[in-house]
Amino acid sequence: MVLESGTLTSSSSWVGSISLDEFRVAALSFAERWERCNSSFVQWSWVCPKRLGFAAGKVEGYLCLQNILIPRGTQDNCCDEASANNSKEEPCFDGEDDPIDNATLVQSSDGEAHYYDFHIVYSNSYRVPVLYFRGYCIDGQPLVLDDIEKDLPANSSKILTESKWTFITQEEHPYLNRPWYTLHPCGTCEWMKLLYANKAPMVKGVPVDQYIISWFSVVGQVIGLRTPLEMMRS
Repeated sequence: MVLESGTLTSSSSWVGSISLDEFRVAALSFAERWERCNSSFVQWSWVCPKRLGFAAGKVEGYLCLQNILIPRGTQDNCCDEASANNSKEEPCFDGEDDPIDNATLVQSSDGEAHYYDFHIVYSNSYRVPVLYFRGYCIDGQPLVLDDIEKDLPANSSKILTESKWTFITQEEHPYLNRPWYTLHPCGTCEWMKLLYANKAPMVKGVPVDQYIISWFSVVGQVIGLRTPLEMMRS
């Protein structure tokens, strides 16, 4: 339940999940802060889908980041070559004050460009956000998991291998009805609760609008999209 103060239940009793209403609040806050803190990068947008047989609810929707162009070159050249489609700037940056650290994705040396779409969707079963993604070539040919794993940051392989809470699976997109890859949400409640456990003495409850920012600070590292530090500080 969302309290008047804009927080969830107290952190001592909170189980790590959020409601659909809270997801929308958190998602819109995430997109707004991402734009404010990271204006040179491609922006997240809120999509309100229309599904046959269902009345369009005002809270139903998901966040979308599309057409991220990843030129496959050497890892050292990633930040010089990678750029997003639609004339936006690259998805990785250089410099001390850059909003995203290091390379977005690790590339091989075959010179072929890969595009990526990322969606943040609410799971009614787990009551948490879920990251859906797909990769494809310039001709629209979808990438298989082996190709995608080669594009991930070097440390992601270790995370996916060693973490009992993070692994990639393929599922039907709940709105698009097509197979997409996803980071399975089975342990999200547990590590979100742990993430806020150390903050319990400092705040009265868990802020709704900070939920997806905190969640993405962990999940985004797996795919190489890091949360700007300014978003975390805010």
